[in-house]
Amino acid sequence: MRQEDPGRKLLRSAQDFDMLIGFLGFWAAVLLVVTLVAEFTGQPAIGWALLLLVLLLALWGLIRLRRTLPPRRAGRR
Repeated sequence: MRQEDPGRKLLRSAQDFDMLIGFLGFWAAVLLVVTLVAEFTGQPAIGWALLLLVLLLALWGLIRLRRTLPPRRAGRR
């Protein structure tokens, strides 16, 4: 078995967080558009707005956690 150094493991963890933040950010943007369209067309939008709020809170929490991990590097190894 190969041992992995802790710094490399933290870097991989940071990259995982970056991917998750991007994924949630994309869906938050989609939900923002859906919520706005529902509001402007007179359809019920409370469910979409609450889901958007939950997603934004999760995104905010992930960004705060990401700040504790090492900064990004220029390239992959």
